[in-house]
Amino acid sequence: MPITTDFNDTVKARADRDPAFRQTLLVEAMEALVGGEFDVAKVLLRNYIKATDGFETVGDAVGKSPKSVMRMLGDQGNPNVKNLFAITKHLQESAGISFKVVAESK
Repeated sequence: MPITTDFNDTVKARADRDPAFRQTLLVEAMEALVGGEFDVAKVLLRNYIKATDGFETVGDAVGKSPKSVMRMLGDQGNPNVKNLFAITKHLQESAGISFKVVAESK
Protein backbone atom coordinates (compact mmCIF):
# COMPACT_ATOMS: atom_id res chain seq x y z
CA MET A 1 0.00 0.00 0.00
CA PRO A 2 1.47 3.38 -0.94
CA ILE A 3 2.15 5.91 1.78
CA THR A 4 0.08 9.04 1.46
CA THR A 5 1.65 12.40 0.81
CA ASP A 6 0.23 13.60 4.13
CA PHE A 7 2.22 10.92 5.97
CA ASN A 8 5.43 11.82 4.10
CA ASP A 9 4.87 15.51 4.81
CA THR A 10 4.24 14.77 8.48
CA VAL A 11 7.42 12.71 8.81
CA LYS A 12 9.46 15.37 6.98
CA ALA A 13 8.07 18.18 9.13
CA ARG A 14 8.90 16.27 12.31
CA ALA A 15 12.38 15.36 11.03
CA ASP A 16 13.03 19.02 10.14
CA ARG A 17 12.29 20.21 13.65
CA ASP A 18 13.41 17.24 15.78
CA PRO A 19 17.02 16.00 15.46
CA ALA A 20 16.36 13.13 17.87
CA PHE A 21 13.50 11.90 15.66
CA ARG A 22 15.78 12.05 12.58
CA GLN A 23 18.43 10.03 14.36
CA THR A 24 15.89 7.51 15.61
CA LEU A 25 14.62 6.91 12.06
CA LEU A 26 18.13 6.04 10.93
CA VAL A 27 18.89 3.95 14.03
CA GLU A 28 15.70 1.94 13.54
CA ALA A 29 16.56 1.34 9.88
CA MET A 30 20.03 0.09 10.76
CA GLU A 31 18.74 -2.12 13.57
CA ALA A 32 16.20 -3.66 11.19
CA LEU A 33 18.93 -4.26 8.63
CA VAL A 34 21.30 -5.93 11.08
CA GLY A 35 18.37 -7.86 12.57
CA GLY A 36 17.51 -9.42 9.22
CA GLU A 37 14.31 -7.44 8.70
CA PHE A 38 15.32 -6.36 5.21
CA ASP A 39 11.90 -5.22 3.98
CA VAL A 40 11.37 -3.14 7.11
CA ALA A 41 14.85 -1.63 6.76
CA LYS A 42 14.13 -0.61 3.15
CA VAL A 43 10.89 1.15 4.17
CA LEU A 44 12.65 2.96 7.01
CA LEU A 45 15.56 3.98 4.78
CA ARG A 46 13.14 5.32 2.16
CA ASN A 47 11.28 7.30 4.81
CA TYR A 48 14.54 8.64 6.23
CA ILE A 49 15.83 9.70 2.82
CA LYS A 50 12.53 11.39 1.94
CA ALA A 51 12.57 13.25 5.26
CA THR A 52 16.22 14.34 5.11
CA ASP A 53 18.70 14.35 2.21
CA GLY A 54 16.35 13.38 -0.58
CA PHE A 55 16.98 10.82 -3.32
CA GLU A 56 18.81 13.31 -5.55
CA THR A 57 21.49 13.96 -2.94
CA VAL A 58 21.85 10.29 -1.99
CA GLY A 59 22.04 9.25 -5.64
CA ASP A 60 24.78 11.80 -6.31
CA ALA A 61 26.71 10.66 -3.24
CA VAL A 62 26.69 6.98 -4.24
CA GLY A 63 27.07 7.47 -7.99
CA LYS A 64 23.57 6.29 -8.89
CA SER A 65 20.55 8.03 -10.31
CA PRO A 66 17.88 9.03 -7.79
CA LYS A 67 15.43 6.69 -9.56
CA SER A 68 17.89 3.81 -9.16
CA VAL A 69 18.17 4.44 -5.41
CA MET A 70 14.36 4.61 -5.18
CA ARG A 71 14.06 1.28 -7.01
CA MET A 72 16.72 -0.35 -4.83
CA LEU A 73 14.80 0.58 -1.71
CA GLY A 74 11.38 -0.12 -3.21
CA ASP A 75 9.11 -3.06 -2.42
CA GLN A 76 10.61 -5.20 -5.16
CA GLY A 77 14.11 -3.72 -4.82
CA ASN A 78 17.13 -5.85 -4.09
CA PRO A 79 20.18 -3.63 -3.62
CA ASN A 80 23.53 -5.36 -3.63
CA VAL A 81 25.67 -5.06 -0.53
CA LYS A 82 28.03 -2.52 -2.10
CA ASN A 83 25.16 -0.16 -2.95
CA LEU A 84 23.39 -0.66 0.37
CA PHE A 85 26.57 0.06 2.34
CA ALA A 86 27.33 3.10 0.17
CA ILE A 87 23.85 4.46 0.92
CA THR A 88 24.05 3.82 4.66
CA LYS A 89 27.61 5.23 4.81
CA HIS A 90 26.46 8.45 3.15
CA LEU A 91 23.45 8.72 5.47
CA GLN A 92 25.64 8.27 8.54
CA GLU A 93 28.12 10.89 7.34
CA SER A 94 25.34 13.29 6.45
CA ALA A 95 23.72 12.82 9.87
CA GLY A 96 27.05 13.17 11.67
CA ILE A 97 26.69 9.83 13.42
CA SER A 98 28.28 6.42 13.09
CA PHE A 99 27.20 2.93 13.97
CA LYS A 100 29.08 -0.05 15.28
CA VAL A 101 27.95 -3.60 15.71
CA VAL A 102 28.16 -4.91 19.27
CA ALA A 103 27.79 -8.60 20.00
CA GLU A 104 25.25 -9.45 22.69
CA SER A 105 24.86 -12.80 24.38
CA LYS A 106 21.41 -14.29 24.41
